[in-house]
Amino acid sequence: MLNKIMLIGNLGKDPDFNVTSDGTPVAKFSLAVNRNAKNRSGEWVKETEWFNIVAWRELAERCEKFLHRGSKVYIEGRITQRKYTDKEGIQRTAVDVIANTMLMLDSKAESGGSGSYAGSASSSGSSSSSYSSTPAPAPAPAGDDFDPFLDSDDLP
Repeated sequence: MLNKIMLIGNLGKDPDFNVTSDGTPVAKFSLAVNRNAKNRSGEWVKETEWFNIVAWRELAERCEKFLHRGSKVYIEGRITQRKYTDKEGIQRTAVDVIANTMLMLDSKAESGGSGSYAGSASSSGSSSSSYSSTPAPAPAPAGDDFDPFLDSDDLP
């Protein structure tokens, strides 16, 4: 069985950080993921999907420390569903992404420039940091022209 999701997007708000009654840190935030698609008339339009992200333990602490509204991140995790009753008494289902990997994609200047985290230089010269409860994914093979971090605005 496989339950895995990979997202690249921007935080819709600062992480909401709490500690459970047993002392376990948890951070929750919304992530906006954009894509360009053609509508029925053939025009390109931007579509935005919103995801609820939940991070636990050390990953939650790092999200709370380094992420803020607008931060661009890569999140990897699994999807989970939960049922709840809303204010009107209607039973609803919420879908959450339980994060196990977070990679900051902003440069230090875009993220506030505080220098409070140690970024690792990538081949493109930008700075990024990865926090994970699992090993980082293997890099793409040489010669692969696909760049998952290329914004649609950067396309010719």
